[in-house]
Amino acid sequence: MNPESSSAPTESTHVTVVAEGAGLVFTWDADARIEVRDLGGEVVIEANAAGLRTLAGHLLVLAGDGVPDGAHLHLEDSNGLEDGSVGLVLERSDAE
Repeated sequence: MNPESSSAPTESTHVTVVAEGAGLVFTWDADARIEVRDLGGEVVIEANAAGLRTLAGHLLVLAGDGVPDGAHLHLEDSNGLEDGSVGLVLERSDAE
């Protein structure tokens, strides 16, 4: 991760997404840095403390009561991730 350049929001940011009528609010901690790399056989998610709290919060939103199956959030290098990151989709799936 390059701490000097980041496409992640620099202040606390709230994004509301509507999934099947449910309003989901995703929040980015101030100074969150998140980088996702594909190493072929594994994916590495590297983040500072604020970035880890941000990802944990996103997962808790998706795990919330009443959140529909299939609700998801796309993160990309132009949308919440460091430049050069591969895309990351966080998706709820209650199917067994």
